Amino acid sequence: MTESDPYRPTRDDHFTFGLWTVGNRGRDPFGVEARPALDAPYIVEKLSELGAWGVNFHDDDLVPFGTASQERVRIIAAFKHALADTGMVVPMVTTNLFGHPIFRDGAFTSHDPRVRAFALQKVMRNMDLGAELGAGIYVFWGGREGSEVDAGKSPIEALKRMREALNFLYAYNLDQGYGYTFALEPKPNEPRGDIYLPTVGHALAFIATLDHPEGYGVNPEVAHERMSGLNFSHGVAQALDAGKLVHIDLNDQQPGRYDQDFRFGQADPRAAFFLVKVLEDAGYTGPKHYDAHALRTEDEEGVWAFAAGCMRTYKILQDKVRRFNADPEIRAALERLDSRGSQGPTPPASYTRAGAEALKGASVDVDAIAAQGLGYERLDQLTTEILLGARRVCARAEARDGPGPTTGDDARQRRPRPRRSMRVSSGRLPPLLVALIARSVEVAATE
Repeated sequence: MTESDPYRPTRDDHFTFGLWTVGNRGRDPFGVEARPALDAPYIVEKLSELGAWGVNFHDDDLVPFGTASQERVRIIAAFKHALADTGMVVPMVTTNLFGHPIFRDGAFTSHDPRVRAFALQKVMRNMDLGAELGAGIYVFWGGREGSEVDAGKSPIEALKRMREALNFLYAYNLDQGYGYTFALEPKPNEPRGDIYLPTVGHALAFIATLDHPEGYGVNPEVAHERMSGLNFSHGVAQALDAGKLVHIDLNDQQPGRYDQDFRFGQADPRAAFFLVKVLEDAGYTGPKHYDAHALRTEDEEGVWAFAAGCMRTYKILQDKVRRFNADPEIRAALERLDSRGSQGPTPPASYTRAGAEALKGASVDVDAIAAQGLGYERLDQLTTEILLGARRVCARAEARDGPGPTTGDDARQRRPRPRRSMRVSSGRLPPLLVALIARSVEVAATE
C-alpha cells in the first residue's frame, strides 16, 4: 500500500486488534501450534506500521498466568515503552476467566465460592492494570459461564451469581475512580455446550437488572451471532438503538459452524457490507476491534497480511456504503418506499383518546395497498452491482450516454450510442495482425 492508497487505514478509523488475535499460533483441537510466539512489544510495533489505532488484551495475554512479580514488572514496562514509541493506545482490556482448569465449570457462576472469589480477584487486578494503561472499556465474556448438563446447575441461580459479581466489580470501578464502561459480550455456545447470555438481546435484557445499567453496554461479535444463524446487523442495530454499543468485535463466520474467527468479510462480504452500513449510517465512532486470527496455514507474513486485510476490507466497504448512499437510482427507490402511504391515515405519534377514536374510524384501502409491489428485487440487484463494482461502470456510462432505464413510471430506454468509425493503417503489418488490432479498437469503442 502507498500513502495515496484510499483504503489505507489511519488512526482516525479506530481499528484495534487483541494481542491474542495476531498472536494466535494456529493451535486447534486437532493440532498443536503452527507458528512461533510473538511478544507484545513486537505486535504493537507491527500493528502500528499497518495503521492500527490500538491494541487490547486479556490479563494472561500480556502477563502469562503465574508469572513472578519481578518478571511481571519487566513485561509491563516493555509494553508501555512500545505504546509510547508508537503512539498506540489500549482502549479495552478483559480477563481470561476460561483458560485455567479452575474455571472449567464457570467463574462468576461456579458452585464453588472460592472460584468465584478468585475470579473477582483476577478481574480487579487487571482492572488496575488497564486503568494504568488508559483503558476505558472493560469487556466481560463468559466463555465458561454455562452448562452441558442442565441438572447440574440452576440457570436462575447462575444468573443471580453473575449479577452479584458484576455489581461488585462495578462498585469497585466507582470506588477506584477508574471510569470504565463495562461491556457484556454474548455468545451462544463454545467452549460450553450452552452459554448464559447467548445473544445481544439476552445481554441487553440482563443489563437492565444490574445496579448501574447506565455504566454498561454490549460488545457484540460477528461470529457469535452468526453461529446461531442470526442477522448480526440487526443485533448491532438493536444495541445502537438502546445506546449500548460501546465496542464491537469484527470477524467473519459461516452460520451454524464452530467459532471460525475468519478475517473480516472473508465468509460473507454482503453481510459485512450491511454491517458497515449500519455502523457508518449511525455515526458509530467507537473502537472497531478485529477479534479474528490468521488461518492455521499461514506463517508470520500471512499473519500481517490477515491484519492488513481486515482493515482494508472495512475501508473498501465503507467506500461502497458511500456509493450506495449517493447512487441516484437507489436514493429514488428508497424515497419512494419512505413516501408510501403519505396521504394517510398514519399512526399517531403518541396516544390520545381522540386520536385512538379517529384511527378506529379511518378508511384504509386494504386491497390496493396489498397489490402494490415494493421494488425490492431491483433495489437488491442495485446493491449487488455496487458490491461487484458494476454500478460504478454504469454511472460512468450514464454520465457519458445519458441515463438508462430506471424503476417506476418514468422508465426510459437507454439511448443507443453512435458507433465511432476508426481506421487502422496497415503499413507493413501482417494482415492477420491488422485485423486483430482493428477488432480490438472496435470492441474498445463500444465499451
